[in-house]
Amino acid sequence: MRWFGFGFNAFGQICDRLNKAAGCDVTEEIKLTLPTELESSCCCSKIRGVRASWSRRVTVHEDGDSCVCVAGFAAASSCGVSVSLGCKDAFISEQHLTLAFPGRIETWDLQRKDKTPSWSTEINTQSGGPLLNLPLVPGGYIATKPPLFRSLSPHLKAKSLALGGEHAILLCATGAVYTWGLGSHGQLGHGDLTSEEEPRAVEALWGMTMSGVAAGGWHSVCISDGGDLYLWGWNESGQIGLPSRGLRKTMQQRSSQQAGALCQDADVKSDEEPQEGEKHEEVFISIQAFPALLDVTPSCEIRTVSCGSRHTAAVTTTGDLYTWGWGEYGQLGHQTLISSDEPQCVEFFREQQMRVVDVVCGTWNTFAAVVKEEVPSS
Repeated sequence: MRWFGFGFNAFGQICDRLNKAAGCDVTEEIKLTLPTELESSCCCSKIRGVRASWSRRVTVHEDGDSCVCVAGFAAASSCGVSVSLGCKDAFISEQHLTLAFPGRIETWDLQRKDKTPSWSTEINTQSGGPLLNLPLVPGGYIATKPPLFRSLSPHLKAKSLALGGEHAILLCATGAVYTWGLGSHGQLGHGDLTSEEEPRAVEALWGMTMSGVAAGGWHSVCISDGGDLYLWGWNESGQIGLPSRGLRKTMQQRSSQQAGALCQDADVKSDEEPQEGEKHEEVFISIQAFPALLDVTPSCEIRTVSCGSRHTAAVTTTGDLYTWGWGEYGQLGHQTLISSDEPQCVEFFREQQMRVVDVVCGTWNTFAAVVKEEVPSS
């Protein structure tokens, strides 16, 4: 399995800006519009998983004694944990790095050079139960801001958890979804803009079994057992896949600028036309306060999904990657800096005959895991 990254690269979190062999153009080192393969910076083993924040990424590698590596801002001096042998999972934020080992979990402060972790706990691996995926830990989860450990009721039977800018979305073993935190942009999915201090069930999804959740800066996503995608929250950049007034206005301004002075008369006539009679007006969505079903592609189901600050990426069961939302840093993978409120397939992987199997979004970038497409013999 190979990993590719695209989007924000100001700190070299996708590829080393000084490493020409990695395929990075120095003149476009901050905005990588072309998916670029990640190279291992600390060991020769293949990358098994990626987690990312705004300025850093952490990779978990495959070998007999698994290790993790930190890339990006001040990675070489990040609290002495650039390489940590025996680690099975990792979770990174701008301030903290959490590592999961067979018998313990520890969180390090990336802004300090302490010799010991900021928080740690022993875990029982003899029970035979499945290990929780970070940021979930036994009895609760690791937050991006202090207090680091937040408890969760065992009655929730947490299966996975995603943390947004100021909110959280939890998937229970029963398939139910709970959210809490800031709700000012409808990101909690309760039909209003109020915040919640404690986990509250998303009633609009009640009775439907969900299999995956993801959280962006101010939006949330979940996947049903049937492969359907539900999104809610802020849509300023089209990140929930609904028509965005701000985005369409930006696109129109860009088109007008490209048209130039010769098209000014035509533009005036176009602006006056709606006054002559009733015309179809598109409905724009700024905030979607309850889950909305998004038909990414009618031909297949959604396998996994991830959210950046203001963009979303989903992998289909056929191995295609679709992205939408804010694209100012090339994080949509369409080799442009254009944003979109409609899901579009990342053609690069199709053209390279690669099948996408996983996707992880950083705040302003995207990482995709691929395998070589098997071509049937004639």
